[in-house]
Amino acid sequence: MSMEVDHLVIAASTLEEGRQWCEQVLGVSPQPGGQHAWMGTHNLLLNISAPNYPRCYLEIIAIDPSAPKPERARWFDLDQPAVQARLKEGPGLLHWVARVPNLDAALAYWQGEGVDAGQPVEGSRGDMSWRLALRDDGRRLRKEGLPTPIEWLGTGHPTDKLPDSGVQLQTFEARDGLSATLSTPKGEVELQAIEATLD
Repeated sequence: MSMEVDHLVIAASTLEEGRQWCEQVLGVSPQPGGQHAWMGTHNLLLNISAPNYPRCYLEIIAIDPSAPKPERARWFDLDQPAVQARLKEGPGLLHWVARVPNLDAALAYWQGEGVDAGQPVEGSRGDMSWRLALRDDGRRLRKEGLPTPIEWLGTGHPTDKLPDSGVQLQTFEARDGLSATLSTPKGEVELQAIEATLD
């Protein structure tokens, strides 16, 4: 099945903590993102595109305290007490999202492999629109480090409007634990997925 790294998800207790983490660890300031009203979250973005990882970005995400509690579980396990407790220690790499050419085909393929990635959900912001798979329980797919699949509709993508950040994704590994290496103004930075024991 064809898929590419679309974005890495850095979770934080608050968006401001996520901003500070980005500036301290990567040496750059992230760009304003937006709000996900239906998820009760908001984000900041950073272009980390590289020759081997085109159209790739870093998403810093946090629960939006000004938003009403959503009617469904938030994505990426953000409602899980273990994850929230871990994020109180500081932001960290939580998950990744993979770009697929056809979301329905990807879900059918995974279903055939016994993996329930959830149902397609549509989203949009400005001139961008997408479909991604979400489980009702909001859980990440942890089997073999599987990502959340996303299909971008049309030609718009966040990296089209994000400036060059001076940060590039150099290596990425998801099979034996999520990790990524970035070249930054502060030198090479390795990110390892944060650990939180879930029920």
